[in-house]
Amino acid sequence: METNRLCWHPSSIATGFSAHSAVLRESFLSQICLRLSSVPSVLNLLTSSDNRTDTIPMPQSKKTSPEIEIKLRIMDTRAIPYKIKSLGATPRPRVREQNALYDTPQCHLRRRDMLLRLRIETPAARKAQSSRSERVILTSKAPPHRPPTKKPPRYKERAEREHVVAKSSRQTAAALTSLGFRPTFRYDKFRTTFRLPNLHLDLDETPAGTFLELEGSPKAIDSAARALGFTKKAYLRATYWDLYVADCRRRGTNPKNMLFPAK
Repeated sequence: METNRLCWHPSSIATGFSAHSAVLRESFLSQICLRLSSVPSVLNLLTSSDNRTDTIPMPQSKKTSPEIEIKLRIMDTRAIPYKIKSLGATPRPRVREQNALYDTPQCHLRRRDMLLRLRIETPAARKAQSSRSERVILTSKAPPHRPPTKKPPRYKERAEREHVVAKSSRQTAAALTSLGFRPTFRYDKFRTTFRLPNLHLDLDETPAGTFLELEGSPKAIDSAARALGFTKKAYLRATYWDLYVADCRRRGTNPKNMLFPAK
């Protein structure tokens, strides 16, 4: 089966950077980000290589697809799962997500409104958590779509591409670091996913509150939100970083990483 591969060579890249100046390192990262800015997905670069012996084999990716979504802040956390099921949505097992956004030290991706995320999914049940049960997902997102009108859009829309990585999270993180990227923001969630034929519903429990993400066509989003008792005024286009910063501001704390307290 033909595979895409995450190109990295830790030894050669690390050696090259140690032997060259910081100026050359900055030039290397700038060239990477220049290429990223001209394609719809960061993974178009990270998963291409002429030398396949120096790459991580990965399953064939799906085409870059538009992501259209909104978030809803959930206050009644006990009732919302029953309301979602009443729509006929099928739930999947609850998982723990550990997310890390990666960027260059100069924040090239953030300045271009692009995103590169490493996500680790494990079963939420403590007994089921192990390195063998983890699911590693590498996601890239293009800059958000901005309509020509001055009126702010109701939905968040941007192109994205995902890869389920065959290697461990530690190896994948090492690959990104070797390419010059570093984690800039970490955030945890417990997610319960529900599926309808034309809509994805993700119930996220985070340190900044509980939110429901609706992803699908605008018509499907509006229909489900209305059935759950929400109006369009409740739609949120904010990222989890935005929501976390707002929560820190309310509590009078400085934002760092959105993590659950260690037990």
